[in-house]
Amino acid sequence: MKKVLSSVVAAIALIAVAPSTVMAIGGPSGAKIDYMLQGQIGEVIMNPYEIAPLTAIIRNGGYVLKNASVRIVPKEGGQEIKYKVSDKHLLTHGGIPVFGLYPNYVTSVEVEYDRFLADKKEHFKETYKIYAPNVYAEPTGTQLQTAGFFEKANIVKVDSKFKDRLYLVNNLMEKTGKGAKVVWNNPTGGALEWDFNSHNFIIDTTGEIRWFLFTPPIHDLRSVVKSGNMMGFKQNDDGALSWGFGQRYVKYDILGRVIFNRELPFNYNDFSHSMDDSPNGNYFLRVASSNLKKLDGKNVRTVRDVVIEVDKDGVVQDEWRMFDILDPYRDVNFKVLDQGAVCLNIDASQAGKTLSAKDLEALDKSDKFGDIVGSGAGRNWLHANSVDHDAEDDSIIISSRHQSAIIKIGRDKKVKWILGSPEGWSDKYKPYLLTPVDSKGNKIDCGESGSKCPGYESEDGGFDWTWTQHTAFKIDEKSKGDIIYVSAFDNGDSRGMEQPALPSMKYSRGVIYKIDQKKMSVEQVWEYGKQRGNGFYSPVTSLTEYQADKDSVFIYSATAGGEFDFQTGGMKSQPNPFLLEFKYGEKEPAVEIQLMNTAGYQAMPFSVQKAFK
Repeated sequence: MKKVLSSVVAAIALIAVAPSTVMAIGGPSGAKIDYMLQGQIGEVIMNPYEIAPLTAIIRNGGYVLKNASVRIVPKEGGQEIKYKVSDKHLLTHGGIPVFGLYPNYVTSVEVEYDRFLADKKEHFKETYKIYAPNVYAEPTGTQLQTAGFFEKANIVKVDSKFKDRLYLVNNLMEKTGKGAKVVWNNPTGGALEWDFNSHNFIIDTTGEIRWFLFTPPIHDLRSVVKSGNMMGFKQNDDGALSWGFGQRYVKYDILGRVIFNRELPFNYNDFSHSMDDSPNGNYFLRVASSNLKKLDGKNVRTVRDVVIEVDKDGVVQDEWRMFDILDPYRDVNFKVLDQGAVCLNIDASQAGKTLSAKDLEALDKSDKFGDIVGSGAGRNWLHANSVDHDAEDDSIIISSRHQSAIIKIGRDKKVKWILGSPEGWSDKYKPYLLTPVDSKGNKIDCGESGSKCPGYESEDGGFDWTWTQHTAFKIDEKSKGDIIYVSAFDNGDSRGMEQPALPSMKYSRGVIYKIDQKKMSVEQVWEYGKQRGNGFYSPVTSLTEYQADKDSVFIYSATAGGEFDFQTGGMKSQPNPFLLEFKYGEKEPAVEIQLMNTAGYQAMPFSVQKAFK
């Protein structure tokens, strides 16, 4: 009896000192108090949807919650994150969503909310202490990887206007021993083997990781339909993230709740690079054909040369077959591409080499199809790496790396204009080539070939075409009618339709063009990067994009800063990407952060306010 009484007394004492314990977790026989609550509502669920470990939900405890706000208390010298939570998100998650916890750290989270029970309304403001685990990045097993997502972040500069910025980073590591085990063979071709680990995370302006995507629950390098490079990230107008990988395209909210996760329609394969959420509610995906009958009777899978439009239910509404719209045999740019950086693979053994007309002719006669540079459908002749739907005239703008051209194509599948060197285009396409002009409308002379513009020849810069570029996005906020603005990341390989005398002479730049679609002219209105020289050069990947919320231009030079072997032009170490943001029109960055020892693809500002609006 004494033992029983002492146990009861101890239990009462424990309950007396414990925090609020209102029906947190129970069993089938009734409410059972076996979870220690921190505040006046329910339990804290960590990583609620299994793929975002630095997030949580503070459950509503059975109450109705409204007017909630969250503040993530920064570390000393750190960056504050705060946001309001709309009622629809409180209802969807069954509580208050928490985003931005520090990894391997007990983060203080301040929440404020109204709690309702029947007609009774109470207002609470309280602080939660929440531990989140360390970051986890899938390892590759290669000697170049020496850290998780990156080794460290060098914060060069952050203007006060941008101190609240969060940046979503989408990086791709080297091929891993788990992946790239299979290829398409019925029919042959395609880019199935282009299969790396994807490292996706959000950093603040102090370089701290505040979110990362834990990929294993949804990504499997050993599965054909669940593998592939995660690419094409965009934060949609509703705040959620959409992207694709391999044979899938998906949409999740920032806590990891699945909105949709779909296989590509059967007629298509090998998504990569770009998934554009359109104002019309549909998505434009850069894919390839899973079965194309060539004129010689061969059936092939194509490579990065089809765009499809799917609606909210995944039904294909339209397709753009670029091998029917453009010229898959325009080969002038193939002949000057550095074969060491044709795709995301940077192969030092091929660096500095180019393809001759004889090489291309032999390849075209062969049965060698797949993710290789060459002319004709079934090879990597186009390498479209972005698609942007211009809802104003219902057209698409694509960036073609292997044609070094930005091209606008209508719903009728007719070319509207081509921004790129006039060299090598057949008579069919010459009427659509844009004419370069200066700010006064005077024509700019780009030499006899049309490829060597003043910006190529002059140390000071000036007009130039883009070369092996990535991302071509219309700036809707600056465009009106036939006058539109387009941003691009000009990688710079094959600049001037040639390889330079030395690899160290290569450079990349972010650039903005003003296009008069009626006069068929193009003016370069802004550029940055040439003055940084080879240290800023990204042979592949990267992004330039206008940001309306701060009237700024964002650049991610994603494979810059690596150690190069100047004998071969190949890379001997991981890159050190540059993340920059500019006040619109300014020539020096307001933000510069360099991520050390990581291979980048793209990055972009992320709005936590939009995520929970």
